Amino acid sequence: MIELFTAAVASLLAGFVDAVVGGGGLILVPALFSVYPNAAPATLFGTNKGAAIWGTAWATHQYAKRVSLPWLALMPAAGAALIGSFAGAWAVTQVDPSGLRKALPAILLGVLLYTLAKKDLGRHHAPRHEATTQTLIASAIGLTIGFYDGFFGPGTGSFFVFLFVRLLGFDFLHASATAKLLNTATNFAALVLFAAKGHVWWHVAAVMAVANVVGSLVGTRMALAKGAGFVRGMFVVVVSLLILKTGHDAFLR
Repeated sequence: MIELFTAAVASLLAGFVDAVVGGGGLILVPALFSVYPNAAPATLFGTNKGAAIWGTAWATHQYAKRVSLPWLALMPAAGAALIGSFAGAWAVTQVDPSGLRKALPAILLGVLLYTLAKKDLGRHHAPRHEATTQTLIASAIGLTIGFYDGFFGPGTGSFFVFLFVRLLGFDFLHASATAKLLNTATNFAALVLFAAKGHVWWHVAAVMAVANVVGSLVGTRMALAKGAGFVRGMFVVVVSLLILKTGHDAFLR
């Protein structure tokens, strides 16, 4: 019961962070490895997805009621993210991702420095493309980051947010709302694959899912209340922590 309670608390915090800007896995995955040190890694990853998908889906629903989203562009993008995630999961069985593991901290550092250098980046919502171009770019983002999520994973939500801000002109609030939809699609693809292999502890995932949704509800309401500036600040914090975590995993572990 103590282990389950600890996992639920971690899931609640992860749901909060995920709802605001993505990166909840930074909290929940290490917590699961700490609480269940003897479990197979695939089972912990699968159980994480079994909880996280409910938080991202709930956040998508909450954002959709308050934020105007370009659904005609986003639905194809979500489909592309789903396909990309399946492809990435297959690719990781064929190719060693260790090279990407070492490159990731540098990529994230570039994202962080660019965001800090562009003081107005993502503060104002000003989509810069007409509908067809927006759909194509959004689908390309979904396919690419979906593949990355299936292949490796850390920072998926943050990459979605950054690219929607940088390439489509969204503010951080709209980008975060958009990222939730695409992240739900990639989580679904991963969950299907893990479940098919029997790598989900459903009883643990169910408890964590409830906590994740509660955290998601609080995070979504706070992001909506405080706006793009708050989400941008959270983005900087989460990406900074991701740099430290991925750098440690790549070079010090």
